[in-house]
This record gives sequence, structure tokens and C-alpha cells, in this order.
Amino acid sequence: MTKMADNGSSVEIVEGCRLPVLRKNQEHEDEWPLAEILSVKEVSSRKLFYVHYIDFNKRLDEWVTGDRLDMKKLQFPKKEAKTPTKNGLPGSRPSSPEREVRKSLDLNLQTATAPSRGKTLPTPKRKVETVPLATQVPPATPVPSLPSSAEASQASVFPAVRETTTFKAREDHEPISSLTTNGTARRLIPPQPGRKRKANCGGTDEMIKVLQYNNPQSASVFLPPPEDSQDSSDGIPTAPRMTGSLVSDRSHDDIVTRMKNIECIELGRHRLKPWYFSPYPQELTALPILYLCEFCLKYLKSLKCLQRHLTKCNLRHPPGNEIYRKGTISFFEIDGRKNKTYSQNLCLLAKCFLDHKTLYYDTDPFLFYVMTEYDSKGFHIVGYFSKEKESTEDYNVACILTLPPYQRRGYGKLLIEFSYELSKVEGKTGTPEKPLSDLGLLSYRSYWSQTILEILMDLKPDNGERPQITINEISEITSVKKEDVISTLQYLNLINYYKGQYILTLSEDIVEGHERAMQKRHLRIDPKCLHFTPKDWSKRGKW
Repeated sequence: MTKMADNGSSVEIVEGCRLPVLRKNQEHEDEWPLAEILSVKEVSSRKLFYVHYIDFNKRLDEWVTGDRLDMKKLQFPKKEAKTPTKNGLPGSRPSSPEREVRKSLDLNLQTATAPSRGKTLPTPKRKVETVPLATQVPPATPVPSLPSSAEASQASVFPAVRETTTFKAREDHEPISSLTTNGTARRLIPPQPGRKRKANCGGTDEMIKVLQYNNPQSASVFLPPPEDSQDSSDGIPTAPRMTGSLVSDRSHDDIVTRMKNIECIELGRHRLKPWYFSPYPQELTALPILYLCEFCLKYLKSLKCLQRHLTKCNLRHPPGNEIYRKGTISFFEIDGRKNKTYSQNLCLLAKCFLDHKTLYYDTDPFLFYVMTEYDSKGFHIVGYFSKEKESTEDYNVACILTLPPYQRRGYGKLLIEFSYELSKVEGKTGTPEKPLSDLGLLSYRSYWSQTILEILMDLKPDNGERPQITINEISEITSVKKEDVISTLQYLNLINYYKGQYILTLSEDIVEGHERAMQKRHLRIDPKCLHFTPKDWSKRGKW
């Protein structure tokens, strides 16, 4: 609790207050976003305030001095409502529907069993109305989804058009619900009355017709969606699944876990500034720098302790099997049961930069795939992803992270591509565990878009006939789950409705943008350099 002078009056700042705080934006310009005071401390007789910028990511939270606070627009936290009174009597607890029903039933029971003089008279029945605990919400108006396999009709193929050209709307159009990967609707075309479409028994494997005219870079393809799309059930968008093994339960958030507790981490030749809370031992959180061994990830309190540790640490690469190497890039597979200490230290480090996942000390059910960069001193960690040994949800990634010094250099897509290469070897389709962080979602959307467009653009006419492909075949080629394929196409806004059919149109702008992006993507996984044999983890003896 702090008092500051403002226009000659004393203003008391408490935790929970909101006020504008001065900060620099990406263009290094001053701005005053609204922030919430999470904590106040005094260092060397100077007040510091830990602020969270409203509507900004938590990784931007920081300690600020009082001169960066705009006291003129201070908003005090709302006081919690006092316990309501019952029947106007103070101190009584408010009645609940359950208590009222129980009291009524007890009263009836006592009246019925009470002894009476003479003959027993029938007890008048009191009508007890049970109040439901949760009010039922009427179902929302369903949004029609993409046509099922039974409704999908044969596609007519048309040459691609420029973005400035639009198809003329027909009377028999039905609404398209465009969904993002997190289940939110992007665009809705209002339904219009008209004749019904003819049914077709083509099935989910109905071919996608592709025709390339004089301009070989333009094509329109018909994409019948699968029946079991997770993004839309009966046309109603759903939120990301929250049943993953490492999904953080945000109901247990408190003021401690909302604040960064580590000031700085030294890892090899890099110093990292953590973004989020990580449960390192309490005695280490007061240190100005936390030192980590970059090979075994053991945390130490001082540089001298680190130097002494390095004389005894024999590791020059992550423990486990090296299953991929090309150039200076290597991947190591680490069993969370066999290398428990390393896995726990890796989770502690990753939690500094992942907010949507929780930390598990029981690492036995997980495999960790660590990407490293090699030089004369050893294999230096670049990033990693973890996955469950047995996933009932078809997850091929639980947590994924590229360390900040290596971000924006293509390593994130390389980790994602490697996770799908493992799925190809396993003969499965996979999807990342939800929810994804903001940066993770951007990386996955970009990877899915480039991978799917690469497949579609490589289709060639066969003997003068239209090339054909199905959504299932795209999923099998890429190991990307069908739901992710469809949600990506809808996010890119490529699906159009034309002459009673849903078609996917690749315009020249999309093709040119894809080619520019692929020219910048220099890091790729070479399947020939992968030496990986999947295990059947359903047999407990493998653990």
C-alpha cells in the first residue's frame, strides 16, 4: 500500500488499482495504456509497482517507478459486496434454493410423523417447487456447416479469377461458417431461401477436381469436408478442447503465479529475460541472475557454482538418442522416465516462456524432442517439443517452444515440421494440444497454410484429365489432421460457393504470396536424415 502526492492531496495506491502507465511501443513511441497494479514493493527507499497492461500479453508485465504512473486517472478497485441479508435481518445467510427445498421437505416429514391426540388427521400437503441450480439456456440458432458427404455434389471446375472479381450470388446459396483454428467464426453468409441441392453418395473420399488452364499457377479445386470436423458440430463452432494433459487450469491462478519471479537467466552465451512465472525454488527468485548449465539444464545460484559444476558435468549434448542430424541441426529423443531430472529442468525453463501450460513433475508419460545447434563446444539447445507416449486425442505435440534468442529464424516451423515427420513414420495424423499460445497459433497457421498450398500447387493434369485429390489424401500426405486442413482453408478464406458446390479458389495473389514465403524458408527437415523407430507404448514394459 502506497501513498503518493497528487496536486497537493495524498492518494493511496493499493493492489488492484488501475491507471494509465507510460511505456514504449514497437515504434519506440510513448503510449499510456491502462494497467492494473498487481504488487507494490520498496527497494532502497524507492517505491516500485508491478503492472499488468490490460488487453496486453502477460509477458509485457513489468516493475515501474512512480513517475510513469498517471495519477490523474486513477481507478480504485471495486469493493466486494457485503453478505446480503435475509428478510432484512443483518448477519443472516442468504437462503439458497437447495436449503429452502430441504427445509420444506423436513417440515413435511416432521408434520407427518408428529404424534396427535385422538385420531390422526391427514396433513395438508405443501406444494414444494424445486428451483433448478442452473438455468437452462435455450439452444442458439444453429449455423449450417459445410455439406456432408451425402450432400456434396459433383464439382464443376472454373479458372481462377483475380481477387477483384467475385462470383454472382445464386438463390440456392447456403451459409458458410468460416472458422479459425480456435473455433471462432470469421465470416457468415446469411441464408437465403431457395431450392434444395441434389444429394450425392460420393462419400468423404470424393475426389477434388483440379483444372489448370493457360496460367498454370491458378487453379480451382472442390473440397468436400469430412463429416467429423471438430471445428463445427452441426455447424456450431466449438471452442478449443481443454482436455489436454498439460493444459493449465487457470482457476488456480493467484497473485503469485501472475507475476514473473525470475529476473534473468544465463544459459550458455545467452541471457534470457523470462516472460512468465516458473516454480523455481523460492530462494533462487531473489537472485539478480539465475545460472543454468546449458547441457544438463541444472540451475545454480552463482557464476562460481556454475564454473565448479562445469568441471564435473560430462554432458555436451542432451541425454537420450540422437535421431536426426543434418548440418549443424540435431534432434535428441529423451524419455521422461529414464531422464527425469533433465526433463523436469527442461519443464522449469520452458515454463518461463509458456503461459498456457502447467508444469508436471511427473514426466514419465512424456517424450521430449530437443533441437540443438552444434559447434566446437557442444550441442546447444535451440528449442524443444514434448508429446504424450499414448495420446487418446491424437495429439502429436503437448508443449512446443523456441527459446527467445532463436526466434524469428525459422526454427519454430522446423520443430513443427519435425513433429509431423514423426507422425508420418508412425502412420498417424496429429494435431497440437489446445489451447495454443498466441505465437504458437501464428506458427501453426503459417505452417499449415504453406504445407497445404504446396500440395495443391504441385498437382498436375494427368493425360489431359483433371487431377483429383481428396481431403483424406491431403491429410495422409501431410499427417495434418482433417479438421486442421479444413480450418486452415476457412481461415485463408479460400472456400467459395459456386453453382451448388463448395470450391477452393487459388488466386494469383495467393500463389505469389506463397512462393515468396517459401523462398524465405531455408530450413527444412530431410526425411532421409531421420533415424526413428516408433514404439508401441501401450505395452507397459516399454516404459
